[in-house]
Amino acid sequence: MSHAEAAAPVGQAAGTMPEHQLPVGQLPANHLVDTVLPVRPAMVNRGSVERMRPGLVPDLLAEGTAKAMLLSGRHALVHGDALVLAEAGPLLDRLERSASSPAHIIYLGAALGSEDLPAGTGVLLFILPEPVDPAPAGLPAGATWEGFRDVAAQLDATHTALFVEASAIANWHATHTHCPRCGTVTNVEAGGWVRRCPADNSEHYPRTDPAIIVTVVGPDGRVLLGGGGPLDAKNYSTLAGFVEPGESLEQAVVREIQEEVGVRVKSCQYLGSQSWPFPASLMLGFTAVTDDTEAKPDGVEVTRARWFSREEVQEAVLSGEIVISTRLSIARSLIEHWYGGVIQDRPADG
Repeated sequence: MSHAEAAAPVGQAAGTMPEHQLPVGQLPANHLVDTVLPVRPAMVNRGSVERMRPGLVPDLLAEGTAKAMLLSGRHALVHGDALVLAEAGPLLDRLERSASSPAHIIYLGAALGSEDLPAGTGVLLFILPEPVDPAPAGLPAGATWEGFRDVAAQLDATHTALFVEASAIANWHATHTHCPRCGTVTNVEAGGWVRRCPADNSEHYPRTDPAIIVTVVGPDGRVLLGGGGPLDAKNYSTLAGFVEPGESLEQAVVREIQEEVGVRVKSCQYLGSQSWPFPASLMLGFTAVTDDTEAKPDGVEVTRARWFSREEVQEAVLSGEIVISTRLSIARSLIEHWYGGVIQDRPADG
């Protein structure tokens, strides 16, 4: 099916729905419509104006309604299926008494309203140099320090958004401590979203590295998936790479696919994005088409590349022959967009 056919209304019979209104299971495989990957709503008002107010963080700590989450390295304190969100002021007092003062306190924003965070609740991030034992700090006894991949599937939308935002800003602070112009240690301002050099007064802001991630579809409709590492590894996913200075996103798609697997992309279309701040990426999802039918991995970034029909992907996943990206990732969304529906995972006891 051509791109034009995929985007056209499905049939002309009375009562036929336009393609963009059809349930996912009834969409043509690799369909192209106005909204392809769903837009996930923001769960926190980041308060880009509010955080510029001098004294914001001390005021929130003093007023007694703000909540705080804890992050150390790439791990957050989690209890059950939720982040630990403690009363910020009392928690800071307990941490300081136990000599575990946060290295930084960052304003993450105001909650838009959820089960445990009423709308308007200010949320602070306490970045700790080392993980603390929850009990002495007055935190839930069963709380544990967990990485995002370990708990993302069990967190609700608000807690997922907080974990991602916190990780992004914490990673930036950890790697951008000095002025890139003169090397002076910078001061933190604007609720943790600006670092200012006291020597030359230059301002420095959090960075995000754009990366393209692509499903490459051949002339026969098969998708090209690849992986790195050992040649006998089972993991297969979409192809990806960073956007270089001066490139458009489409140019990056063409270049990366050519470099990694020797395939010439003739056209591509943007489908959606996902923040992946581990450490600082924004994954920009594309689907691309090519007339090539052979792939030659570069042996560095990609060691294995293979074309799959839709039937072959599903059979290979169910049999355990291959493992594809998890449902947490945009890679899985892209693969299932090409597939035209949900790919069933291999049963846990399979």
